[in-house]
Amino acid sequence: MSIHDEGTPQPARSFGGVADAYDRGRPTYPREAAVWLTSDRPLTVLELGAGTGKLTAQLVDLGHDVHATEPDPAMLAVLSKRLPDVRVSQATAEEIPAGDSSYDVVVSAQAFHWFDPDKALPEIARVLRPRGHLSLVWNQRDERIPWVKRLGRLIGSQDQLRDPAEVLGRSALFGEVDQESFRFWQLVDRHSIQDLVRSRSAVATLSAPEQEAKMAEVLAFYDDFGRGMDGMQLPYTASCFRAEVLDRVTPTLTDRSTGSEGGATGENVVSDGSSTDMLLIDFR
Repeated sequence: MSIHDEGTPQPARSFGGVADAYDRGRPTYPREAAVWLTSDRPLTVLELGAGTGKLTAQLVDLGHDVHATEPDPAMLAVLSKRLPDVRVSQATAEEIPAGDSSYDVVVSAQAFHWFDPDKALPEIARVLRPRGHLSLVWNQRDERIPWVKRLGRLIGSQDQLRDPAEVLGRSALFGEVDQESFRFWQLVDRHSIQDLVRSRSAVATLSAPEQEAKMAEVLAFYDDFGRGMDGMQLPYTASCFRAEVLDRVTPTLTDRSTGSEGGATGENVVSDGSSTDMLLIDFR
């Protein structure tokens, strides 16, 4: 399910024009969420749709070797300025610039709903090492609180997505999906709330007059709420999902040489990667 209406500009690529506002206004991710998504020990991590590096910074702080990819060059430029030592690539989830079995974890924050799962999931499974996993996270405002719900009505619905468990299950490439959530708060003042709103895809695709009208509505709401210079604590939940890649069935060396798919029995044979595979080669 897409979060945009038919006939409107495609919002998936609308963030480049508001990259700086996105970086200033969007919340980060809780450290404990980053640990749950990856590990507290150093791993090789591929991040898809890394944006301006909100999650990337947390991953680097955990000691991971991170390769951050992002299709929008303006967003990637902000990330590179923020984290100059991180390897980056301008790339999509559907065409990952990496070899097979390259990463322990593939992670995506606030971006999986933009992917074409039929193309992206096989690519993700390809670059994951055996027993590696795909991790996904979305920050969502806690609209059970009345004033937060009022704000949501002003700035548009949150990124509603297909159930990740359902999407991953249909692919038959990943195992059972684990879920966890982490509650946190973002301090928002009169300036940063404007950046937060401008960074929303539904607002970024509006015309300039429409955007300014929206800003006036949001500032009126903020001033009426009485926070002034003190700002407000905006409650969020980081909703996290994690699934292990399933073992890939690969032909043995003899199968490759004969073109068969499992020898006389017709069954696929999985190589365990041990040195006994060398016994299958005739060196005479």
